[in-house]
Amino acid sequence: VASGTRGRVTKIPEYMTVLEISMKLKDALIAEGAEVKMTRETHDVNISNQERAKLMNGYGVDVVLRIHCDGVDNHSKHGIAVYCSKSNAIAAESYRACEAILPAVCEATGAKNNGVVSNDNYTGQNWSTVPCLMVECGFASNPEEDVLLNTDDYQWKLADGLTQGIIDYI
Repeated sequence: VASGTRGRVTKIPEYMTVLEISMKLKDALIAEGAEVKMTRETHDVNISNQERAKLMNGYGVDVVLRIHCDGVDNHSKHGIAVYCSKSNAIAAESYRACEAILPAVCEATGAKNNGVVSNDNYTGQNWSTVPCLMVECGFASNPEEDVLLNTDDYQWKLADGLTQGIIDYI
């Protein structure tokens, strides 16, 4: 269990930012009538990506969203990307979910669409037996996006866009 990246300007750890986004997403989905299962609702959780995937598999959810913020050495890089498995049994369906969700979240936020990336590099996706995607909500390493990612208004835009994308997918 790693804390992930850290905001370039705010210095806020990724795990804190993404939990705030995820809790807003949960509220937005519930408002639309969805049943939401979370792997964590507090910062004090010690669960591996493999265990998270198995938990969601056991729930039999329609789709798993893994919410993240990106961090790279190039501080001008910005935008949103969505990652899914390239070759497991649910790869094609996960890709279909990505194609519905990414445009909706980019439209809601005005963020650059960095595309769908298919690869087999992520444990959380490789162990999933239900459609699973990792949403990189922006770059914490980009000064402007770091600040945006940690504002209530932008977090709600992300949540609303993700919700619309899930509705489009379902």
